[in-house]
Amino acid sequence: MISTRMENLRPYVPGEQPSDKSYIKLNANENPYSQCDSVVSAVCNFVRAHPQKLSLYPDPDSTLLKNAVAAMLNRTGGVLSRAQCCGAQCTPSSQDALPFAVTPEMIYCGNGSDEVLSFLFYAFFDSSARLVLPEFTYSFYPVYAGFYNMPLDVVPLYDDLRLDVQEMSARAKRNNSGMIFANPNAPTGRALSRDEVRAMLQRANSDKAFIVDEAYVDFGGESCIALLKEFPNLIIVRTFSKSMCGAGLRLGYIVASPEIIKTVTTVKNSFNHFPIDAVAQVAGVAACENDAYYCSCAKKICAAREKFSAFLRTRGWDVVPSSANFVFARKKGVAGKTAYETIKSRGILVRHFATKGIEDYIRITIGTSEQMAALCNVMETL
Repeated sequence: MISTRMENLRPYVPGEQPSDKSYIKLNANENPYSQCDSVVSAVCNFVRAHPQKLSLYPDPDSTLLKNAVAAMLNRTGGVLSRAQCCGAQCTPSSQDALPFAVTPEMIYCGNGSDEVLSFLFYAFFDSSARLVLPEFTYSFYPVYAGFYNMPLDVVPLYDDLRLDVQEMSARAKRNNSGMIFANPNAPTGRALSRDEVRAMLQRANSDKAFIVDEAYVDFGGESCIALLKEFPNLIIVRTFSKSMCGAGLRLGYIVASPEIIKTVTTVKNSFNHFPIDAVAQVAGVAACENDAYYCSCAKKICAAREKFSAFLRTRGWDVVPSSANFVFARKKGVAGKTAYETIKSRGILVRHFATKGIEDYIRITIGTSEQMAALCNVMETL
């Protein structure tokens, strides 16, 4: 009864979601701060004032949300941790100011960035060429490749877990294929500069889709949105789940050329015409209109990350330089699984990957100052 496709599926395994609420949860790269009060008010007011809208289908094109996302990106430059807070909204740092205005026609909004990624895989990659991606990266990429029966060309990282950008570009050019990677990368936290990504695109010299997943860029990376006018094949994927305190909202989006957005919209309309519910659209608009709140949260997370990284290094841990809301670390003589189990036994969840090559590392999401203090007490024992 089961199809061959189903028998060959290798599903994504998320971080633990325990029913026991006593755990401090630092294993899924969620934002430790509560949602903005203005978002909560907007959602409550919407439901009270328009209960009948919960009986109706939402706007299939998320028009107001696309407008709000475009405006937010123009104000922040795409990196919240460096933006300057100004009332409820931000202004971009000089490093991040965009050389053009992002328009709503350059935005596609979906039900979480995972759904967005699925549509991109369907629209731009196929079985005729091997998709290039790093050896250690977001583990949903190979899951989608398997789901759509796409061959992969996996490029090993350097020993220090940097991406081998020259080899990735060379293989994409040789394969005449697309490429995907997270920047900052997951689970390592390392980031490429905008100039490094530009050089990759130039070396690949291809019209195939080049996808940069910027789920974590708000915590100190450099957004590649500024490169969109130079490279029409570039596609930026972003999410509300990390820096916008919105993992429970399931909102993700693409920033790309209007032509690419039209293509992805065609895929969406062939799968789920109404991907974002009415309440999530209201929440997303309110979040974008209050970007200064998330700017403040991102700055606190970055400061905590640097403090925690320094703490680990003074205690003999090898910490990968991170531009994300997590750190990736190992300690000589301590197995990654042992570290994970010891920390869990003390009431804190972190993430361990059994994958060969990174099995001695643990990935630790940056929490509040109180959560990190509790973790530091545990780490003293390792």
